[in-house]
Amino acid sequence: MDKYEKAVSLLTSKGRFYIELGLDRISEILSLFGNPQDSLKYIHVAGTNGKGSVCAFLDSILRTKYKAGLYTSPHIFDYTERIKFNGEEIPKDIFADYVFEICQAADNAQIHLTEFEILTVMMFLYFKSKGAEIVILETGLGGRFDATNVIKENICSVITHIDLDHTERLGNTKDKIAFEKAGIIKSGCPVVTACAIEVLRDRADELNSLFILAAPCVNEEYKQAAALKGFQQEENLALALTVIQTFFKEITDEDIITGLKNTVHHFRFEFFPKYNLIIDASHNPNGIEALRTNLDYLYPDYKRRFIFGCLKNKDYNRMVNILFRPEDEIYFYEFNYPNAAKYEELKRACPYNCHLYKAENLKEFLKEQNTASILTIVCGSFYMLSSLNLKNILDKNNVF
Repeated sequence: MDKYEKAVSLLTSKGRFYIELGLDRISEILSLFGNPQDSLKYIHVAGTNGKGSVCAFLDSILRTKYKAGLYTSPHIFDYTERIKFNGEEIPKDIFADYVFEICQAADNAQIHLTEFEILTVMMFLYFKSKGAEIVILETGLGGRFDATNVIKENICSVITHIDLDHTERLGNTKDKIAFEKAGIIKSGCPVVTACAIEVLRDRADELNSLFILAAPCVNEEYKQAAALKGFQQEENLALALTVIQTFFKEITDEDIITGLKNTVHHFRFEFFPKYNLIIDASHNPNGIEALRTNLDYLYPDYKRRFIFGCLKNKDYNRMVNILFRPEDEIYFYEFNYPNAAKYEELKRACPYNCHLYKAENLKEFLKEQNTASILTIVCGSFYMLSSLNLKNILDKNNVF
C-alpha cells in the first residue's frame, strides 16, 4: 500500500467517515494551523442542484486572469479531484502528507474530525501555500453548519437551485432547506441567486447584504460556447455570468468565451458518441427531471437503455417514475457502497420491467449490445459512477 492509499484508508476509516455538521471542530483545528482561511478570498457556493456546474464555469473563466483554487465534492475517481489549483489536482503525495499532518494534530489536541473536515482544512492550507488569488468554494451539505462556512467573509455568496434533498438533515420543505443554504450569506457581502425565495431575501436584508437575482436570459453566444450542455445549465450559466460581470469587470467577453469553451465537469449530461452513451450524475428528483427533459428534447426518437443506481436515502420512488417509459430497457445497479439501494428495493418502485445489472465493467457490457439504434444512459449516484470504473471513457476520441 503506497502513501496515498494509506492516507485514503485513514480518511475513510470508521472513525472519520460520517457526517456531523458544526463549526466548532474545524474552527479549533484551523486555529492550530494559524487560520489559513482568513488570508484567502472566496466565492462561496451552496444549493441543491447545480453547485458543481456553477463552480466549474466560474473556475474556468476566472483562470483566464487569476490564480484560482477550486474546492468541490464529492469526487468520482480520486479524492484529489476535490482540490484543484489552476485546473490541476493536488498531487497525491502532498495530499497524503496533509492527511497525516492534520490527523496527527487533531489527535494530539483530541479533536475528532470528520473526513470532510480534514479535506476542508487541507484545502485552506494548500491554497494558501500556492498563493491562490481567489477560491471557488462549494459547500458539502447545507451551508449554515457546513465546514466551509468557517470563512468570515467572501466576495459573494452564490445560491443555486433549491429543492428537496437531504431532508433528514436540512428540513422537509424548500423554505427550511433555503434557510440552511442562506447560512453562507455574510454580513455586508453580496449574494447572487436565481431563486426568488423570500427566506433568502430576508436573510440578505438582515445582514445588509446586496441581494442580486440573476436574470434567466443568457447571451446566445455564451450558451453556444459553454462546454456543459442541457437545459438546466442555462440557469447555472446565468449565475456564473452574473458573478463575473458584477464583480470582475476586468474579465472581457473574449475571456468569458474562452473559459466557457474550456469548462470541464464530467458526467453532467456528458455524451460519448462512439457508443451512443450519456453519463449523468443526477441523484435526486430535480436532477432526474432535468435529465428526462434533456432526453425528450435532444434525443426524442431513440430507444433508451438505462443503468441506474442510487442511495437508500434518496427519493428513488419519484426518480424511477419520472425517468422511465414503458418501452425503455431498464437495468438497476446494486453497487457496493454503504446505504446503496438494493435491486429489489428499486424493482418494487419501478412500474415497468427491469433487470439486475451484472456486468463487471461497462465496456464489456456495451460491446455485447447493439449501440447504433439505442441510447444508453448511465445515471444516478456519484458513488455508483465511481463503482462502475468509468475513468477510461473520458478520452472521447478513444472511448474504452
